[in-house]
Amino acid sequence: MTGDSVTDDLTVPSEGERIFWIRPTTGWHFLDLRELWAYRELIYFLTWRDIKVRYKQTLIGVAWSLLQPLAMMVVFTLFFGRLAKIPSEGIPYPLFAFAALLPWQFFSRTLTESSRSLVLDQRLITKVYFPRIIVPLASTLAALVDFLIASLLLIALILFYGIALGPHLMVLPFFILLMLATAMGLTFWLSALNVEYRDVMYIVPFLNQFLLFITPVVYPSSMIPSRWRLLYALNPMAGVVEGFRWSLFGVGDALRPLLLISTLMASVLLVTGAIWFRRMERTFVDVIGS
Repeated sequence: MTGDSVTDDLTVPSEGERIFWIRPTTGWHFLDLRELWAYRELIYFLTWRDIKVRYKQTLIGVAWSLLQPLAMMVVFTLFFGRLAKIPSEGIPYPLFAFAALLPWQFFSRTLTESSRSLVLDQRLITKVYFPRIIVPLASTLAALVDFLIASLLLIALILFYGIALGPHLMVLPFFILLMLATAMGLTFWLSALNVEYRDVMYIVPFLNQFLLFITPVVYPSSMIPSRWRLLYALNPMAGVVEGFRWSLFGVGDALRPLLLISTLMASVLLVTGAIWFRRMERTFVDVIGS
């Protein structure tokens, strides 16, 4: 076969066929929602795969999504509620802790698993084209399933303690969206950085521990001195946790500047994280495959 015939075979499609050129994005772009919708079946497949892999060959399966926050609630209640006598703003400490552990564990799991998702799925990424942002997005949605299951335990605890929910509950969906925006924004940053710098996988566990202490999970934000409140609010999870408590039990600082600053920070994380991810995804195949 001559060189000309090879060229003809590669460049001229047969009748009824079309050639598609896949080029990397240029410039700075946000999420292409239409493209994500076109790949919705792949998002579902990867999400379901992550859920099955997480509980594969386990004795109690998805019950782990209930036992983990329940065990932490018991430990926190014993050490912080009983021994340290940390105030719980007039509600039983188990409820006080669990209402914070619910969004925190979602955030922690998303940070841990989604930040390394691109590297773990390198065989898929180097062989097939699809929007790479689907990979960390699927890990986030898998963590959301655990969050919804664990929410059933929170409902059971509220019924057990006989807590009456008020009209603040109508604002809870906003704080769930704020939780998702915070987790996805930071995940987009870390997952893209982890492709270039594998040090990120060692930083994430430390970051998780650090953020746990500066988030009002085991203590109320009212314990923070007023001069540090604005700086403290730069952690968007602080606003998420306080928002959950406020919408469920009517306690906390959710409607003060803490919420406004946390919402702004979560929005900044989401937008800049998505733009950074889109900017870097053009190099993922080359870096991962090298």
